[in-house]
Amino acid sequence: MTEAMGQGAQLTVAGANTTCRLGPLLGTGGQGEVYSADLGGQTVAVKWYFPESATQSQRSILEKLVRAGAPDRRFLWPTALVARDGDPSFGYVMALRDRRYGNISDLMTRRVSSTFRALATAGVGLADGDFRLHSKGWCYRDISHNNVFLDPASGDILICDNDNVGPDGVETEIGGTIPYMAPEVVRGERPSVRTDLHSLAVLLFLMLVNHHPLEGARESKIHCFDFLAKRRLYGEHPLFIFDPSDKDNHPEPAFHYNALVFWPLYPRFIQDLFTEAFTKGLHDPNARVTEGRWRQAMSRLRDSVFYCASCTRQNLYDVVKVQASGGDPGPCWSCGKTLVIPPRIRVGKSTVMLNHDTKLFAHHLDDTAPFGFDKPVAEINRHPRDPNVWGLKNLGSMHWTAIGQSGATSQIDPGRSITLASGTKLQFGHADGEIRV
Repeated sequence: MTEAMGQGAQLTVAGANTTCRLGPLLGTGGQGEVYSADLGGQTVAVKWYFPESATQSQRSILEKLVRAGAPDRRFLWPTALVARDGDPSFGYVMALRDRRYGNISDLMTRRVSSTFRALATAGVGLADGDFRLHSKGWCYRDISHNNVFLDPASGDILICDNDNVGPDGVETEIGGTIPYMAPEVVRGERPSVRTDLHSLAVLLFLMLVNHHPLEGARESKIHCFDFLAKRRLYGEHPLFIFDPSDKDNHPEPAFHYNALVFWPLYPRFIQDLFTEAFTKGLHDPNARVTEGRWRQAMSRLRDSVFYCASCTRQNLYDVVKVQASGGDPGPCWSCGKTLVIPPRIRVGKSTVMLNHDTKLFAHHLDDTAPFGFDKPVAEINRHPRDPNVWGLKNLGSMHWTAIGQSGATSQIDPGRSITLASGTKLQFGHADGEIRV
C-alpha cells in the first residue's frame, strides 16, 4: 500500500528530468490537496488528486491544458504533471498564489474590505479572462467565489482550479457550483461558453452587490435548502430579485439588507446590464451579456469613481441621475454630505472622472487597444508652483493637440501637461476628448 502523501514527498515531473519536493499543505478540496513545493529552487504549488479523482479522463484533460498553455497571466494554469513511484494517483504543478490575493468569499463576509475602483478593476479582469479563455475554445464550467482570488487594494485577480477547464460544449462530469450554474445546467444540460456567461454575471453581481441575484423573497420562504429547493430556485423557476416586471422575488428588508443597500449605489448603466443578464439572459442562453460588454461596462464603472470632499470615500457618478436632478449628484453614501462633481473628460463614448489619482490607459484613447491598467498613457498632476492648478500629463510617446475655447491650438508633447480648463478639446490621435470642469 502506498504511503500517505505529505510534506517531504518527492515527485517526478512529467517530460522533464527533474523532481519537486512537497512543502506544507496549503488546503484541501473535493478533488485533492494543494501543497507548496520546491521545483529546482522555485516555490510553486502542487495539486495532488485523491485516488477517486485521479481518473484517466482527468489526466487527459490536464495533458491538453499543459500543452495549450494559460490564456494569460491571471490563470494559475497547470504547467506540468507530477507522479510518484508506485502510486497510481498524480497531480500537477501551477504557480503559487501571492499572499496579497484573498478569496472573494472574504470580501463577501467582510473579513476584508475593498473599494469601488478595485471591484470594477476586478470586474474588467474577470470578463477579460473569460474572453481570453473562450476565444481559445475552452469553457471554465465551474466559476464561483471559491476559485477567484482578489487583491482588495488593486483589484488584480487570479483564477485558480483550472484543471476542470474543457472544450466548449463537451460532455463532462463537472457541472459547477449550483448557485452559479446557469438554469439549464441545474436542470441537467451540459456546461458551455454560454453557461459560463451566466456564471460570470452571477459572480460580478455578488462582488458588487454582496448578494446573490436570485435569492430574494422566494429564498426566504424555503425552510429546507436541499437539492430540490435549489433546483427550483436556480433552475426551474429562477427570478431576478430586481426584475422590473415581476416583484415576486424582490428583496425583503429583514433578510436581504446588502442587496437593498448596495444596488441603488450603482449607475443606471450597470443596473440595466444586470437586469438584461438576469431577465432575457436568464432564460435564453443566446441573449446573455457577453464578456466584451461586461468588460466595457466594468471599465466604465471604474471611470465613474470620484471622491467625497468631506470623508474621501469613493462614490460613483451616474450621468442619468445627475441630469434628472438638474446637476445634483446627491449625497455621499457614506457620510451623507453633499457631493461635488470633479472635472471630467469625455473621450469617445467614455466619461472619465478626473480625480487627483486618475490615470488614462491605452483603451481610453484607442478602442482597439487591449484593456489593462499597468501602463498609463496620461495622468492627473498638480502644477509644481501653484497647487490650485491641475493638469493632464502626457505619459505616452505621441503628442496631443489641444484646442481652447477661443480656438487657439497648442501641442502637448510627451512629458508635458495641459491645464484642466472647461471646454478644452484634445486630439489624441485615435480619439478626441473634451474636458469639463
